[in-house]
Amino acid sequence: MTQLRTVQVLGGRSAGSSAHVRSLASGLVARGVRVTVCAPAELDRVYDYLGAGARFVPLPRLGDPSTVALLRNTCVGADVVHAHGFQASVRAALALAGGGTGRVPLVTTWDSRVDTAGARGGVLRLLERRAARAATVVLGTSSELVDRARLRGARDARLAPVTVPPARGPVCLHDGKARAELGAVARPLLMAVGALEPGRGYGTLLDAARVWRDLDPQPLLVIAGEGPERARLRRRIVDEDLPVRLIGRREDVAELLAAADVAVLPSRWEARSLLAQEALRLGVPLVATAVGGVPELVGDAAELVPYGDAEALAGAVRGLLDDVDRRMDLAAAGRVQARTWPTEDETVAHVLSVYDELAGR
Repeated sequence: MTQLRTVQVLGGRSAGSSAHVRSLASGLVARGVRVTVCAPAELDRVYDYLGAGARFVPLPRLGDPSTVALLRNTCVGADVVHAHGFQASVRAALALAGGGTGRVPLVTTWDSRVDTAGARGGVLRLLERRAARAATVVLGTSSELVDRARLRGARDARLAPVTVPPARGPVCLHDGKARAELGAVARPLLMAVGALEPGRGYGTLLDAARVWRDLDPQPLLVIAGEGPERARLRRRIVDEDLPVRLIGRREDVAELLAAADVAVLPSRWEARSLLAQEALRLGVPLVATAVGGVPELVGDAAELVPYGDAEALAGAVRGLLDDVDRRMDLAAAGRVQARTWPTEDETVAHVLSVYDELAGR
């Protein structure tokens, strides 16, 4: 039997997709599959796709007209093309529709929801519909995304939960060194992680932090991430004297999260949140918004609150800080819930079974 050849396409914005493709590439190569990863050049420096045994083709920046032609040339001779995320799906659909690649099956993974509100909403809906209909198979990482793909006209949409690999190496819970670095030796430590972008719920989180300011000892909220909202959030923290630190993008998020008393996820929407997965694996109690795929992901192993409700968010966190037994129960439940998620090997095996099906193997 000839060697299966796949092209993995990334748009470049999602850390979850980038880490998943690194894991997928490594697992596929180990199973004898030839893998080419097409992504912005900076992603290989972070995720080392070459080190996973894949061929790497750097893509130009978003909007560069040469991208589609480069993708089309790269896909010639492939047995399956797999695009991860909205931008990558649109690019891959355009590349394969242009001719010259033969009838190559297109698999797309939907791991986020396209925001179709606002002036560009109509255009984004059209592009999303085109991407859905162009795909031979759409793999949705949550039930909601599978339903959305079908609504947009997908011929074949399937649930395919993606488990991002856990942090490598030993992680020490409640690490004193990490807490000292963050300034939370004798006070509770709350941890949030994610890009500082609209929709992440950080405004609501700062509203809740005004409530925590009156607690004794006063909890410290640490937010790891970078983005366009940084200046606005920083102004609020200073002007309102909030017990919050913005520490930017970090490579040691797992270590910092393991040191926390409570993890907080205030987003407007999530599919399979990296923060939620890492918190539950580590046994760190989680307070999260009941949105998107979060309830499906965490089950009963987290405190869930409505999005945008600062009082509910503050109350849930305060309740956990006051209740050691509840925190211990959630820590244990989180580890149990994490064991229900597919392993890396299971994720790779499932994706490979889809490839084999489409390639007629």
